[in-house]
Amino acid sequence: MTYKLVWYGGAAMLLLAVSIVVSLSIGSAGISIRDVWGILLHQLPWFADNTVPYTPAEIAIVTQVRLSRILLAVLVGACLALAGTGFQGVLRNPLADPYTLGVSSGSSVGASFIILFGLQSAIGMWTIPLVAFATGTLTLLGVFWLSRNKGVIHIETLILSGVIIQSFLGAFVSFMVSVSEGVVNQILFWLMGSLAMRSWEHVYMLIPFLAVGFPLLLAYGQSLNLFVLGERHAAHLGIRVERTKLIVLISSTLLTAAAVSVSGVIGFVGLVVPHLIRLLVGPDYRLITPLSAIGGGIFILWADTLARMALTPKEIPLGVVTALLGAPFFAYLLHRRKLKQGGAL
Repeated sequence: MTYKLVWYGGAAMLLLAVSIVVSLSIGSAGISIRDVWGILLHQLPWFADNTVPYTPAEIAIVTQVRLSRILLAVLVGACLALAGTGFQGVLRNPLADPYTLGVSSGSSVGASFIILFGLQSAIGMWTIPLVAFATGTLTLLGVFWLSRNKGVIHIETLILSGVIIQSFLGAFVSFMVSVSEGVVNQILFWLMGSLAMRSWEHVYMLIPFLAVGFPLLLAYGQSLNLFVLGERHAAHLGIRVERTKLIVLISSTLLTAAAVSVSGVIGFVGLVVPHLIRLLVGPDYRLITPLSAIGGGIFILWADTLARMALTPKEIPLGVVTALLGAPFFAYLLHRRKLKQGGAL
């Protein structure tokens, strides 16, 4: 397992590094590749001098806009892919994703409410992310409350509770869109997901969640492997089933809420990436978890690069790009599963 992790992990990190270099080198601002890397080199202490041949605007575009957006894309992708890995492992369903429990709809309610009533600047740039995160977390608590029976969380009830709450909150968001009038475009743009107009502060916001969530999910990799056998067998093998489900679900949901709170609703990442990794390296969650984090970063980075470059100077919402890429793959998974089950889902 260690050899596989080093091999696949090294290849994935190399691909991520190449993706970052390519994404950094291209943009709609008309800055040449040579100037982009010259600006970045001049930010290093040992290259700094008083005769920088670049304008303040060029430096700001590369260091404050493009670089922060690229790192944010990697972090958002890692959070969503890790969350998908956790949900698929606990729910024992490769078609599960971070939106199964309605967290995205919960976050959307908070963000839409703030935009609808013009409260975006109540506490500065953090208003929408904090409210979206809070309502997403409250949604998780509501789902847990509905699904818990005598202190036990049943998987079937959990999924049904998530679908019910997601449908209700989705209708509530649609209602706010219908009465929003002047700010309808702002709400819809947030619901479609985007990394535009983000800054280093949003990057710093995600780092603590990823720093806590990633090691937790990684630590439960072997437990998720045993979950494949069923909860009863896992318990017989020494796994504390209820505690594992609770920790993995909370970690996955908080990662989702944190990502959605800064990027808006971005679908299919948590579905596509873990499943692709599973097809490449097998069912071992000790491999799937770290590789999904890297793969999620690569997926969102390329999707965001396509979103900002495809129709320059216009920008496609990131959630639209991931849906265009992810929906056909989701259809393929359904078809593949149907064939395996003899024509019935």
